[in-house]
Amino acid sequence: MQNIVILAGNIGQTPETRTSQGGTSITTLTLATSRPRYSEGRVVRDENGYRVQDTEWHRITCFNGLGKTVQQYCEKGMKLLVRGRIHYTKWTDAAGVDRYGCEIIAETVDFLTKAKQAEDEEPSFIDDEDDQS
Repeated sequence: MQNIVILAGNIGQTPETRTSQGGTSITTLTLATSRPRYSEGRVVRDENGYRVQDTEWHRITCFNGLGKTVQQYCEKGMKLLVRGRIHYTKWTDAAGVDRYGCEIIAETVDFLTKAKQAEDEEPSFIDDEDDQS
């Protein structure tokens, strides 16, 4: 039995990081995936002939080093490939109502678009003059 998820999509918001009481770094983000809408076995098109897309939003959670990398290099709109597993949670709210949640626990994250430059990094340039002899 396996619990494997692979998602390719766009980041919907800037990743947020917090630290648990136990000291674990937890970074969360939302990822949008889209697919064509079908009706009666055919792709639905709008009045201009473009395919109508249905978008689903996924909550992604990254821990420790992976989370740090995501926080440092990811921003809203970037394309990511996330591999991980589905994790379901259940809790009771203050009113005594059972609540349910679903998230993807990321195991790997691949950047499909250029990563943003970290704030503490200086841009590096190759000095062509030094290479000439």
